[in-house]
Amino acid sequence: MNSRNLLKPLVATLLIANSAAVMAKVSPEDVAKLGNELTCTGAIAAANAEGTIPAYTGKWLGTPPGIEYTPHVGQHPVDPYAGEKPQFAITGKNWQDYADKLTEGQKAMFKRYPDTFTMPVYEGRRDFRYPDKICDVFKRNAADAELIDEGFGFTGYKGAPPFPIPDADQPMQVLANHNFPFRAHTYRTIRDVADVGPSGRISWGRQNNKGFNITNAPDEIGKPMGGIMAYGMTKTELPARNKGSATASSEPVNFARGTRLAWNYNPGTRRVRQLPEYGFDTPLASTSGKLTIDSDRLMNGSPERYEWSLGGKKEIYIPANAYKIHTKDVKYDDLLQAGHANPEFMRYELRRVWVLEGTLKDDYRHKYGRRTMYIDEDTWHGVVADYYDTRGELMQHAYINYYYAFDMNAWQAGSSFYHDLTSGAYVGYNLFNERKVGPVLNEGNFTKEMFTPAALRRQSH
Repeated sequence: MNSRNLLKPLVATLLIANSAAVMAKVSPEDVAKLGNELTCTGAIAAANAEGTIPAYTGKWLGTPPGIEYTPHVGQHPVDPYAGEKPQFAITGKNWQDYADKLTEGQKAMFKRYPDTFTMPVYEGRRDFRYPDKICDVFKRNAADAELIDEGFGFTGYKGAPPFPIPDADQPMQVLANHNFPFRAHTYRTIRDVADVGPSGRISWGRQNNKGFNITNAPDEIGKPMGGIMAYGMTKTELPARNKGSATASSEPVNFARGTRLAWNYNPGTRRVRQLPEYGFDTPLASTSGKLTIDSDRLMNGSPERYEWSLGGKKEIYIPANAYKIHTKDVKYDDLLQAGHANPEFMRYELRRVWVLEGTLKDDYRHKYGRRTMYIDEDTWHGVVADYYDTRGELMQHAYINYYYAFDMNAWQAGSSFYHDLTSGAYVGYNLFNERKVGPVLNEGNFTKEMFTPAALRRQSH
């Protein structure tokens, strides 16, 4: 065990001893705004002054009228906006006209690929809503949730982000919202990973994943927050040299009082061993080091290595209602091209986002010296991120294509793209277009015993 792990019990003890709330609770008057001038998630319900961001309608819960969809079996997403066309496109020639609504990483993409990188901008749509029981948890959390243990944990209730009305001086509240969205309580998927070189040559990876999100389980909704957040298991199918390798992990709710634990099965030795450390900037399998474990979903795991700050709320063009890119008719040969994915399959909308930035602490190491995340106010999911090296140079631009999954009445992280701005290579992550079955969400019947070292050993034979 390294010295960092030896110190963890002492650090946790000190944090628990000083776990007073770091902010006052939201006033009853502000809580009453949820579901009125604010949506139940805390987003501004009204349109912006220019009308380029629409008012929230929330007219659809689950599958929209006229859409044929069978939930919980892995049917590929069906686009309710299939007939829409872009209003305009941001290109290498006109991007400076929209610079105030672009991230630094997006600007860098236009500079590097002026002839091919474009952002097709569609009319904004805010038509989907969460179930009433989840909106009720949002409201309870707004009234009662507080940060504890210097922001590493929080009080409140399971099922919804804890701070729908965050304090502008409390960046850890926004990070907690990103880390604890309402999402599928069970999932299993086979994801393809395309490591695309500067010339367009692709090295393929494939992973068989399943997970059990305890804080979103139906019988846990509304209960006090605590314990284990989630269990996961990943088995590698490609590349062939790593075939059969598998990892099981568990994630705590509060990193001051718990630790991410992981075990790995090695098919060469046929043994299961506990990993001494899992997360942070450990390279993510099948990505040639272009992704770190903690850059999946842009940021995950313990926040301890960074000082976090909020840059307020801004209007930014981000991927949204990303159905088109996930349909089964999209072929990888058409989607994956040199430099970046084919813009033809993208959908951008102007959205209000929270700007959350993490700066590496002096006494910690990480590949990323700074990470800037853009978190959608409607969903609390981080959608775009720009990553900087330890010299302060912009090195990577990433984004996730989210869509509202009818299986779970919430937003699902679909394909994501991580662009190395130095080499021109990129990774297409969590692709499933050419799999016969897409993500199977909320089929249920998962238990924590399915994610133990013993279960890892059994499933790897």
